[in-house]
This record gives sequence, C-alpha cells and structure tokens, in this order.
Amino acid sequence: MTSPSEEPAWKQRAVERSIKTAKLRAAQRVQRFLDAAQAIIIEKGSTDFTVQEVVDRSRQSLRSFYLQFDGKHELLLALFEDALSRSADQIRAATTTEDEPIERLKVAVQLLFESSRPDPTAKRPLFTDFAPRLLVSHPSEVKIAHAPLLALLTELMEEAAAAGQLREGINPKRMAAMTMQTVMFVAQSSGESDESGTAHPITADEVWDFCAHGFAAS
Repeated sequence: MTSPSEEPAWKQRAVERSIKTAKLRAAQRVQRFLDAAQAIIIEKGSTDFTVQEVVDRSRQSLRSFYLQFDGKHELLLALFEDALSRSADQIRAATTTEDEPIERLKVAVQLLFESSRPDPTAKRPLFTDFAPRLLVSHPSEVKIAHAPLLALLTELMEEAAAAGQLREGINPKRMAAMTMQTVMFVAQSSGESDESGTAHPITADEVWDFCAHGFAAS
C-alpha cells in the first residue's frame, strides 16, 4: 500500500513511459538535424551553411531546431563530438587484433596519428576549419569532445602498465593526455615543408618511436 505522499504505481509507470517516448522522439529529431548538416557539409566541402538550410534539409521546423540546439555552433560541436567518438570506437576495434597491451597501445597511437593528418583529398571541414577555431574560442569544449579518445588511451596505458610494459611510477591518465595531444599536434603539422620547400612528412612509426622511447639514451 502506498503512503499518501507517494504517487500511485500506475501513474509512475505512465509518466516514465511518456518520458521515455519523448526522449526517443527528441533523439530522432536531433539525429535528423545532424544527418542534414553532415550532408550539407559533404556537398559544400565546408561548414559555411545556415541553420535554415539544415532545417529545410531535415524537413523539420525552425522551432524544433532551437528546442534541440542553441544555434549553429552547438550543432557543429555535436557533429565534432560524434566524429571523435566514432573515431575512438574504430581505434578500439582495431586494437583488439593484438594480444600484448603495448602492441594495442602502438596500434592506437599510430591510427590516431594517421586519422588526424590533413588529407587534401578528403573534405573534413569539421577538423580543418571548425576544430582549430574551437580550440581558441572554447578550449573546455574541445576537452570534452576528446574525452572518448583520452579514455581509450588511458585504458590502454593502464593495461600496459599492469603488464609491466611501461616505466614504473608513471601516471597513465596524464601520460595518455600528453600522448594524445602530442600525436594530434604532430599529425596536423606533419605535412609542412622545410626551408627548401621539400616535404618530409613524419611517419606513424616515427611518432610511435618518439612516444615509446623519447630521445634520451637509456
């Protein structure tokens, strides 16, 4: 028997069911906006589009858009976070082919490097246009967006440390953060030419060698 202050069980079930349905519909509306924006970005090869274009492509209302997003910036941020999350999932899947923890970490570092390199043939304005601006204007949002990648590298670092394959006394999470930032920064600038105009791109093997061994003599 319920006390006077408690809602009847049937009412609680009804409310929970309605909330679940509302969340599902909201998620579907959000995904339609994301799909529409992604399609426009691919077509234009840039993030130069308007909210109205996204609304028209999604066949939803402007009111519905602003119920889900504060504006274009938040929409782009959602796309950026989603792309990084999928990248982390792909890297994680690739590491499962290796048995040794240190080899799984190597695969992750090399794939992160390759996926972060500028590709003139690929249209990735979220990374080439939006991400650099976001890093300057909203660094805290960049940190949140990279959380899945950091979590993956931290997990791999912890496994390698537990297997005795890393130096004693290191902090896996801090080491993972420094590795992620180093790898992604090097990747973004690896295609630059030297003073003679000759390009000498850094390779994934070189990046792993630096991360794993540094430069001091052992």
